[in-house]
Amino acid sequence: MFRFIHSSDLHLGKRFGNFAGDLPGRLREARHDVITRLAQHAREQNATTVLLAGDTFDTETPAPHVRRQAFAEMAHHASIKWVILPGNHDSLQATQLWATLNAEVPDNVVLAVEPAPIELATDVVLLPAPCTTRRPGRDLTEWMDGQATPDRTLRIGLAHGAIRSFSEEATASEVIAPDRARRAGLDYLALGDWHGAVGVDQRTHYCGTPEPDRFKHDAPGAALLVSLGSSIEPEIQALPTASFVWRSLDLHLLEGDAPEPALNSLLPGLRERRNSLIRVVATGHSRLAARAELVAAIDRVVPDFAFLELDQTGLTTECEVEDLDQIDRSGALREAANALLVEAADERRASSEREIARAALVRLYSYTQAIAP
Repeated sequence: MFRFIHSSDLHLGKRFGNFAGDLPGRLREARHDVITRLAQHAREQNATTVLLAGDTFDTETPAPHVRRQAFAEMAHHASIKWVILPGNHDSLQATQLWATLNAEVPDNVVLAVEPAPIELATDVVLLPAPCTTRRPGRDLTEWMDGQATPDRTLRIGLAHGAIRSFSEEATASEVIAPDRARRAGLDYLALGDWHGAVGVDQRTHYCGTPEPDRFKHDAPGAALLVSLGSSIEPEIQALPTASFVWRSLDLHLLEGDAPEPALNSLLPGLRERRNSLIRVVATGHSRLAARAELVAAIDRVVPDFAFLELDQTGLTTECEVEDLDQIDRSGALREAANALLVEAADERRASSEREIARAALVRLYSYTQAIAP
C-alpha cells in the first residue's frame, strides 16, 4: 500500500486586491499555513509524499519571501517528500522562476519540470505533465500512454488543466483526455486547476484548492488522502485544510416576510464569523420598508465577518404610493423618490442601472426614516 496527499492550487502570494483592510494579508497567510496543515495530515495518515498538482504560486513572479518561506516550511517537515508541478499560473515559460526555485529547493522537495518518470518509492512511479506555458494548446498528459514501467509498478499521473468541462479558464484544445488513466494504465491521475473537488472517475480526481479564494465553488477547502495497492481501486478520503469559509447564502423573501429574522437564520454562529466570507443573495419580492430593513440588518453584522456582502439584484422591490409618502409627500425629496422609482422600473435601462436606482431609493428611504421625528 502506498499513501500520499493530493493537493493543488495553493496560489501562494495571491494578492486579494478586491478586499480592503487587513483581510488580504490574513488570506495570504492562510494560504502559506496550508503547507503546515498538509504536513500534519501526512504525518497523521502515515503518508510519505505530498503531490502539488500545479499553481503552487499565484504568479510567475512570486515575491522572494513567498517562495523562500514556502520552501522553509516544507524543509521543516523533512520526512515528507513534496513534489511541485508547474501549473498555468507558474508555468515553465517563467524560466527565471524555475531556475531560482531549482537553486533554492530543499532536499525533500522535487520539482517535476520534465515529462519523465520520477520514482516516489520502491515500485511507485510518478508520471508528471508540467505546464509548458499558460496556454499549452495540447494535452500534455498524452506522453504517459507510451511510458513503460516494470510490472507491478504503481503508476501515478500528475497534471494541471481542463478535463471535460472542468476548467477554471482553459480552452477546448487543451482538454485532457477524460479516459487518460485508462489509456495510460494509471493507478491514479492527480489533477489540479479546478478549485472544487471533482471525481472524474474512480482513478481520476481534482482535489480542489486547500484554501478557497472565491464564491464560485461554495465548498470547504480540502486535500485528498489517496491509498493505492496493486490490485485494488484507490481509497480516497477528503481531509479538511481551510482556515476560511466562503459561502453564498440564498435568502428568498416574499412580501410580508420579516427580513432580519430570515437573515439571522442563515448566518453562521458568532465564533465562526471572523473567518467567514459570506455573500447573501436575496431574491423574491419585498416592500420598500422591508428592503431597507434588510440593508440595515446587513450593516449591523458586517463587523462580525471577515467579509459580508448583500446581492440584491434578484430582489424585486414593490413600491406603493404610501411607501413614497413615508419619504415625503411633496417637495424635492418626493421628486427624487419618484424619479428613482421610474428608473428602477424602466426595463429599457441596463439591469445595473436599475439596481443602482433601487439601491438609491432604499438608501433615501432609510435616511428619511432615521431623521423622522
